[in-house]
Amino acid sequence: MSVTVSLPAGRYFHISRSHTKMVTKPRVIMAAVRSSAPILTKLQKDCATPLPVLCHVADAMAVDMRAGLAVDGGSDLKMILSYVDTLPTGNEKGLFYALDLGGTNFRVLRVQLGGKEERVIATEFEQVSIPQELMFATSEELFDFIASELGKFSQSEGGKFEMQQGRTREIGFTFSFPVKQTSVNSGILIKWTKGFAVSGTAGKDVVACLNEAMERKGLGMQVSALVNDTVATLAGARYWDNDVMVAVILGTGTNACYVERVDTIPKLPKRMSNSPVTIVNTEWGAFSNGLPLTEFDREMDAESINPGEQIFEKTISGMYLGEIVRRVLVKMARVGGLFGGGYVPEKLVTPFVLRTPDICAMQQDTSRDLEAVESVLYDIAGVKSDLNARKTVVDICDTIAKRGGRLAGAGIVGILQKMEEDSKGVIFGKRTVVAMDGGLYEHYPQYREYLQEAVTELLGSEISKNVVIEHSKDGSGIGAALLAAANSKYEHDY
Repeated sequence: MSVTVSLPAGRYFHISRSHTKMVTKPRVIMAAVRSSAPILTKLQKDCATPLPVLCHVADAMAVDMRAGLAVDGGSDLKMILSYVDTLPTGNEKGLFYALDLGGTNFRVLRVQLGGKEERVIATEFEQVSIPQELMFATSEELFDFIASELGKFSQSEGGKFEMQQGRTREIGFTFSFPVKQTSVNSGILIKWTKGFAVSGTAGKDVVACLNEAMERKGLGMQVSALVNDTVATLAGARYWDNDVMVAVILGTGTNACYVERVDTIPKLPKRMSNSPVTIVNTEWGAFSNGLPLTEFDREMDAESINPGEQIFEKTISGMYLGEIVRRVLVKMARVGGLFGGGYVPEKLVTPFVLRTPDICAMQQDTSRDLEAVESVLYDIAGVKSDLNARKTVVDICDTIAKRGGRLAGAGIVGILQKMEEDSKGVIFGKRTVVAMDGGLYEHYPQYREYLQEAVTELLGSEISKNVVIEHSKDGSGIGAALLAAANSKYEHDY
């Protein structure tokens, strides 16, 4: 069996598991499973998301959004202004580029747009690995390398890709590091993360750094939009469907953004733009109000690199679901004798050894003897299990996935609720689309179903018919190029 989970910014999980049936003596007797039962019962109770809990989470999300829009630091939610207030319409024409920098690889992409009639005529992309030494180099060295690769990529234009005479190539720059956006095409780097320690960039405009590097390399290219991957996903989906109002990424991490009315943002500085709307990046991973947490969540948080932070993300995203399950299994093995006596395999004690693709794979097992579950437990955690233990493991996976999916659904309803309160009937009274991206949402069917179930429960059967939750695969790549087009410095010839 092979499980692949794709993540934002070109990152992927790929786990291959042999399903060879192991001939082992059953190690777990029914008494051991029964002694694990109270732990499972308490877990299910602590993770429960009945309608009142979902309502509280949705309401609290809306309240925190308002507080974050009122003043910086007003709530757990940063509610970052993207300065993107010109969205793609489908009328855009010409050749545009995108650069997606979010980790140890970056991606360059080009798209030829043909307006309403032809839409996307052609796309091409390449993925480039960043040499490890450049992750610790100077700002000039890193951006010169990126500019060189952009230059090589632009030289391979041809066929259906045609640059209009006398124009500079415009780029949408997806930059997935902490940045304080100052305009649609500028932003100050707060700090490097994800293993980067590049000197001379913190406190500088990352767009200026890239533009200067491209100038040094003699490229006729310029950044016209700086965005994060969630905003780019919204733009990519909006290009095809004008009813898209919210975008959510559920992958290794999670985030959400949405189209907001500027007259509902007290902290918005006075600007020249006359646009009535802008995209707000919620950074909803930091939300924490009223979430149903277990002892395992609290232990994991306390031992994390950011204790007390990103609690919503730690409850619903792909980075953490497998780790929560692992911690439950350790306690069940140690206290409940799940795998025979107090036996705890050494591999199972290793943090993050059990990943979300593994628990997803176990939940897809429909075989009579749960052979895939047996295989994953043995290959990953060194656990020999009998059928009763395997059934318990599937119940644990389902409990954690169900809580995550339903809470994510409540978060989406919270955003929609806030938007509806400010514009009666504009959201719930018509078709409204939520664009979803990320490997967790794409590859975990039970999680996806639980999310939709929660949205329907909260909104009711009638209103929920108007709320369409759609997968927008890899919308962020083309979305950045579309934002470059929508914010082009050139007059559109339409």
